[in-house]
Amino acid sequence: MTTVSAGLLLFRERPGGLEVLLVHSGGPYWKNKDRGAWSIPKGEIAPDEDPAAAATREFAEELGISPPVGDRIRLTPRRQSGAKVVHAWAIRADVDPSRIASNTVSIEWPPRSGHRRSFPEVDRAAWFPLGAAREKIVKGQVGFLDELEGVLQKTRP
Repeated sequence: MTTVSAGLLLFRERPGGLEVLLVHSGGPYWKNKDRGAWSIPKGEIAPDEDPAAAATREFAEELGISPPVGDRIRLTPRRQSGAKVVHAWAIRADVDPSRIASNTVSIEWPPRSGHRRSFPEVDRAAWFPLGAAREKIVKGQVGFLDELEGVLQKTRP
């Protein structure tokens, strides 16, 4: 069964180049992982939910701040490991990652212990230049960065 998610990829331009906002998954599994452990803010699309609306909802849930308003660039959906398909929209915006306040998720921890614990869905967010972002982001989402870069290069004089 294919899981379908949707998310927002925020970007900003700085004198040093393009930067993107990525989030790091919370919880014990991701605690000591960095390279390949970051993602765009995203989550599962509910049945009959519009993917763009899901992306907006998930951004608010994972970061605890209102999603930015602005023109959205529709990116090509990407297949990640585990047959998950992710839809994404890029938005030019600037947010302060120190302001995030993620929702929590409850999981059985330690595994097979019968004990449930709550963890933040996202434990941190940060802006990364594209080169660093390509190393930090999960492999299945690198294409979003490449596509965004290509779209922006076409629109520059």
